[in-house]
Amino acid sequence: MKPWNHLSLRAKTAYVLLVVAWLALVVYQSAIIVVYGEPWILWVGRLGPLLLFAYGLVRRQPRSIVWLCFVSLLYFVAGVERLFASPSDWSAWLAMDAIVSMFVAGMLYVRWQSRD
Repeated sequence: MKPWNHLSLRAKTAYVLLVVAWLALVVYQSAIIVVYGEPWILWVGRLGPLLLFAYGLVRRQPRSIVWLCFVSLLYFVAGVERLFASPSDWSAWLAMDAIVSMFVAGMLYVRWQSRD
């Protein structure tokens, strides 16, 4: 992990966007759980994969971020299914935006921080 001061502006921007998108997805998943009153096991299924990478995300570990991007593809598939089921649901569109932003920002951050 490189010190924050040694990263380029584009790597810093990608990292901040990654964290914001990750937080947005965590908030969205939590809201879905609360609105539908799902049992605790679904909390684990919805939030567990995202929270597994919190430590690596905070420490800016490239390997954790790459794995987070792979896991985000599962959320992408679920998001596409939700959009097909209810295309007028604006929260599903926001979740899809967060998922795609997280994936792209994560990949760009890993690439750009390795070049700095």
